[in-house]
Amino acid sequence: MATRIYTKTGDNGTTGLFGGVRVPKEHIRIEAYGTVDELNALIGIALSCETTFTLHDELQQVSRLMFVLGSDLATPRNPPPSYNIPRIAAEHITRLERLIDAHEDILPALKNFILPGGIPAAAHLHHARTVCRRAERIVSALVKEEYLGPDVLPFLNRLSDYLFVAARRANHDAHINDILWHAE
Repeated sequence: MATRIYTKTGDNGTTGLFGGVRVPKEHIRIEAYGTVDELNALIGIALSCETTFTLHDELQQVSRLMFVLGSDLATPRNPPPSYNIPRIAAEHITRLERLIDAHEDILPALKNFILPGGIPAAAHLHHARTVCRRAERIVSALVKEEYLGPDVLPFLNRLSDYLFVAARRANHDAHINDILWHAE
């Protein structure tokens, strides 16, 4: 018989973390990795839109990193897990910084705030950026309760910067100008 997707273990309003601890579904840790899952779904939507090969490849890499981030957030560090779990590390932050720098070397310098929009991929990346900022706020609250390691918050901060620049790059590659914000 095939394994079923449903386990019924969450029917009482709890869910299991990696390592077996059960917590309420509204626990801040669940909210954190659930928001990261939502973010990854938005990156998937952006991936379904037309972009350059380079941006598409980068977004796939970022999507894979979202699974690392999700597993990191779903696995408490105390007690230490008995198995090796992928964790967000400084190298992931550096990778995002390099991608940001490469795009900014091509993009025109920003002198104004810009409005989200442009081609569908860019609009979805702007949406993803706002969800990333929400994830960052939730994780910021979580680190006040539990140690998550030194790299999760900086990674989310850099990721939102990357998503902003990637949205601009998607529009740039499609020959669409940034939509400048002007006070009415």
